Amino acid sequence: MMKQQMKKASMPNQHFGGQDPKFNDQLVTRFVNMMMWDGKKSTAFKIFYDAIEIVDEKKIDEEKTALEIWKDALSNVMPHVEVRSRRVGGATFQIPMQIRPDRKISTAMKWLISFSRKRNEKSMALKLASEILAAAKEEGAAVKKRTDTHKMAEANKAFSHFRF
Repeated sequence: MMKQQMKKASMPNQHFGGQDPKFNDQLVTRFVNMMMWDGKKSTAFKIFYDAIEIVDEKKIDEEKTALEIWKDALSNVMPHVEVRSRRVGGATFQIPMQIRPDRKISTAMKWLISFSRKRNEKSMALKLASEILAAAKEEGAAVKKRTDTHKMAEANKAFSHFRF
């Protein structure tokens, strides 16, 4: 009798709810879904679109659209490596690891949103617009977080042979 071999589990299909009404972009929908609180998607979309309008008014680079500036900001915040904790022989090591592309985007979005919320401006749209403009210029708290993450990975490079 032959044993039946089990199939290896594949990654689940990810669904983000299609494109947004204004820009027809899946990334925008993912961002708005992350920003949304209490299921209030229309409010989240309004905040995002208002922030993009503010970015459009305040932008310095005239040949780029506000959406392109947002995408630049997102790619400037995106981390390429991160440290993961791993126990080896009673000691815990921080091991630098490459990040999957979808996780890069998710992490960048989370950082951009959370550091926007911590800013001291009047409305969330203003906070988000300011953080987007700062990140597009490679400054701001979200970019600093990415730099810190990269520095930590660089400092722990010696432990990279403990990879999973």
